[in-house]
Amino acid sequence: MRKLALFASALALSAAMASAEDIKVGVTPGEHAEIMEQIVPLAAAKGLNIDVIEFSDYVVPNTALADGDLNANSFQHVPYLENQIKDRGFEIVAVAKTITTPMGVYSNKVKSLDELADGATVAIPNDPTNGGRALLVLADEGVIKVSPDAGLVPTPLDITENPRNLKFRELDAAQLPRALQDADAAVINTNYALDAGLSPKNDAIAMEKADSPYANVIAVRKGDEEQPWLKTLVEVYHSPEIKNYIETKYEGAVIPAW
Repeated sequence: MRKLALFASALALSAAMASAEDIKVGVTPGEHAEIMEQIVPLAAAKGLNIDVIEFSDYVVPNTALADGDLNANSFQHVPYLENQIKDRGFEIVAVAKTITTPMGVYSNKVKSLDELADGATVAIPNDPTNGGRALLVLADEGVIKVSPDAGLVPTPLDITENPRNLKFRELDAAQLPRALQDADAAVINTNYALDAGLSPKNDAIAMEKADSPYANVIAVRKGDEEQPWLKTLVEVYHSPEIKNYIETKYEGAVIPAW
């Protein structure tokens, strides 16, 4: 009986190995990478082996997905994805919400937005959606006003009121933490803030409101929406274990969006 039990266990293990799937998921540094690394062992227990590929910017993960170098990516909010599809013609779709990461304003020179002097320099992301998002954060705080016609993607040209004559310096999002050495303030995405050792809870002088429309998503190529591996990936991401990890680790700086 013992030999039969061992033989049955070996068959079960062999079947599990045979049914295992391997996928590559693109992420950006900070919370997206950290959460996906937590997902890896949980997914492996369900027969899904995830190779986490980390990218240092926001452009390459969608290109890599469209080119077939990735099976999925998890790093972007819906407005950014929609803009990428419009500009680059990617056949990519959002399939599940992940997290919301409120954008923050940081400074090494002032302790509140009220202290920004006339002519102060504020660094913002140079891509349309995150740059627009940064301006909307400042508008929501009453620092500037932007034209409502610009929707979610205003640019500095859409600023209608700028009483303190702020100057806007547009930089790659990943470089914004370094800009704090020179700029009076910078509006920084949470993943890059965390990666630079900044605490949104303790270091930000202003934060995006919780009802922001910028929920992040898992994206795949069109045609892969019904893949079994995707169902497993989303199931694990939306599990109680991952939700608890997010709420415990990030203390409100990163919020589950499902």
